Amino acid sequence: MPLRVRICRVDEVPPGERRGFRVDGVSHPVMVTNLDGELIATASMCPHEDVSLVEGAQDGDWLTCPGHGYEFNLRSGRCAHDPRLVLPRYPLSVIGDEVWVELV
Repeated sequence: MPLRVRICRVDEVPPGERRGFRVDGVSHPVMVTNLDGELIATASMCPHEDVSLVEGAQDGDWLTCPGHGYEFNLRSGRCAHDPRLVLPRYPLSVIGDEVWVELV
């Protein structure tokens, strides 16, 4: 059964930025990225190794892991370097001015 949690307010993640948010009972923060007004929730840790993606370089839809340079598409989760790696994405909904995410 998924866990649905309030992550933040919409205005806490301005367009072109991303933030990590701690969730009680979850070991790693949830990362929320604002891609031209579209909010996307993903894991904040690289699936290659446990390196935080919050500080990674971003170019459009692509986020580069600061640890080993793996690139992930934020919209699909796809890794440009290894098709076996996928950045976990979480269903996100906006209710009023709050961002809610379903963690699986």
